[in-house]
Amino acid sequence: MKITELIENKKGCGFSFEVLPPLKGKGIVQIYDTIDSLREFDPLYINITTHRSEFVFKSNDDGTYQRVSERSRPGTVAVAAAIQQKYGIQAVPHIICSGFSKTETEYALIDLNFLGINNLLLLRGDKAKHENRFVPHENGHAYASELQQQVNNFNDGYFNDGTKMDIITDAKFSYGVAGYPEKHDEAPNMDIDLMYLKRKVDNGADYVVTQMFFDNSKYFDFVDRCRKAGITVPIIPGLKPISHPSQLTVLPKVFHVDLPNDLAQELIKCKDTEAAKQIGVEWCTMQARELKAAGVPSIHFYSLMAAGSVRKVASSIY
Repeated sequence: MKITELIENKKGCGFSFEVLPPLKGKGIVQIYDTIDSLREFDPLYINITTHRSEFVFKSNDDGTYQRVSERSRPGTVAVAAAIQQKYGIQAVPHIICSGFSKTETEYALIDLNFLGINNLLLLRGDKAKHENRFVPHENGHAYASELQQQVNNFNDGYFNDGTKMDIITDAKFSYGVAGYPEKHDEAPNMDIDLMYLKRKVDNGADYVVTQMFFDNSKYFDFVDRCRKAGITVPIIPGLKPISHPSQLTVLPKVFHVDLPNDLAQELIKCKDTEAAKQIGVEWCTMQARELKAAGVPSIHFYSLMAAGSVRKVASSIY
């Protein structure tokens, strides 16, 4: 079932969250523990992030170093399949441009189709750690809109090289895309950012899930501007409860979001992690309560390092 159908069938505000594949060599138990702790809130779906390969240096026996490409968190497709099979909850793997070739993406789509996983979140993804700007794979996509077109072509029965396939199943991929209430950091202005977002919606995106934000007025303004631009699909707000004092500076740097002064001042006062977690839960609960009262279709939680906090927020809201 499509994410939009799940939202439409839900009475009241939906709930969803995101998990990361385990580090290479680790098991899936921690993911199951997170899901078990949040399952009582009836999640509509669970997102599974995808991580690109990065270059690392490994020492050789002769004392020299070798530069190799390694992915620290493989397994997105397998984790999605395990979640959907074990819990019967729709899994939504991230499909990204960053670090992946068109052929690798095609193989992932084939595997997902075989597994009956037909909901995706399409993203450009982040630049590599060693790069000062985003550089696409030499045989990959530079933009999420190009990735979107590959998925559309697959849905129409065409492989990446243009050859016609025998339809694997009648099910087609449905997908969402990202939206940025505070503007994508590489967009020259909000109008241009919305122009590209509308283009992705016009080309088949079923819904938009936002980057995290800490000021609800920015979400409401973003939705208003989207509607005026002709974007009519559901726009799902993404929330993250702050869980560590360092996030006062880390989140603005990494995700290019602003923290309201009231929140920042409270975090500055925190003497330890527990105090920051409590502030994070209180602030996120306030956000979620206001969003729910405003009739948002669903709320998506970024639960990295914050599953316990998400549980506390959800307990107050759902």
